[in-house]
Amino acid sequence: MADSLLRWYDSVKRDLPWRRTRDAYRIWVSEIMLQQTRVAAVIPYYERFLERFPDVRALADAKEADLLARWAGLGYYSRARNLQKAAREIVAAGGFPQTYEGLRALPGIGEYTAAAVSSIAFNLPHAVLDGNVARVVSRLTAERGNVHATPIKMKLRAQAQAWLDRRRPGEFNQAIMELGATVCVPRDPRCLLCPVASLCEAKRLGIQSELPLKRIRRETVFINKRLYVIVERSRVLLAASESGFWELPELHDGMRTVRNIGRFQHSITHHKYTFEVEQAKWSGRKPKGLSWQHFDRLDEIPLSTTAKKGIRCWIKVAAPVPGEGHAQV
Repeated sequence: MADSLLRWYDSVKRDLPWRRTRDAYRIWVSEIMLQQTRVAAVIPYYERFLERFPDVRALADAKEADLLARWAGLGYYSRARNLQKAAREIVAAGGFPQTYEGLRALPGIGEYTAAAVSSIAFNLPHAVLDGNVARVVSRLTAERGNVHATPIKMKLRAQAQAWLDRRRPGEFNQAIMELGATVCVPRDPRCLLCPVASLCEAKRLGIQSELPLKRIRRETVFINKRLYVIVERSRVLLAASESGFWELPELHDGMRTVRNIGRFQHSITHHKYTFEVEQAKWSGRKPKGLSWQHFDRLDEIPLSTTAKKGIRCWIKVAAPVPGEGHAQV
């Protein structure tokens, strides 16, 4: 199984930037970014992030606002904060831990990330189990249990570990993830292209499209909200949030709505938001937590995704300030 999978991987693997290095820091950053995020979306963020924070010390020394500004758009911001916490522990310890157990002890690193980094960077024999791998293993073994249940996860991880090629553990892990991402996909698996189709029990039984057992989806919650864009002398009024990001303000005393300038949708897990964006004016003293920020410096602060979308609505309808441009948002 491992030989067939690795031969296939060597011939068809995608050229991804984190596959061109054995540097533990860069591999670790990629694995954290890839959690809950598509590969195509991660690549530009990964390259910009490493340009700003090229090594673990640069990340450890960064100001949180700078860190969040470089992470903005990837979501799940606790990942960025844990990344920096771990970087500071690594610097304090004098170097990157080179064991699975040492990696597992760092903030934000679970079983999957520790296995991925230890195998790819240090050639240690630890099999990964993410969603792609769980799907591949459940089909190869015709596992009918719920892959989200802990006992089934343990069973699938043990099977992946049994298959692991100990001479090339990092490449094996990447190969089985690649198989799940490009061939053994959730819907309509491409069995004719699969290098291990002859070993697949689900295919033999004709149930490959039924596995793994689907998790019941949570019902979508629809939420309507309003945001207000208030611009004065090339500055926009923003609100500081508890998360560390700057947001467009919601309604405050002293605001006067001028016109509706747009609408956009934004989804977070099973919550689907519809934002109405209003252009407004401000009179009186501004409340605590609001601050004027210059347009030409918006790329230097951690600006939330919803704030960026709201400001884009304003840019589409507003006349530009003579002689000035707007920061990319």
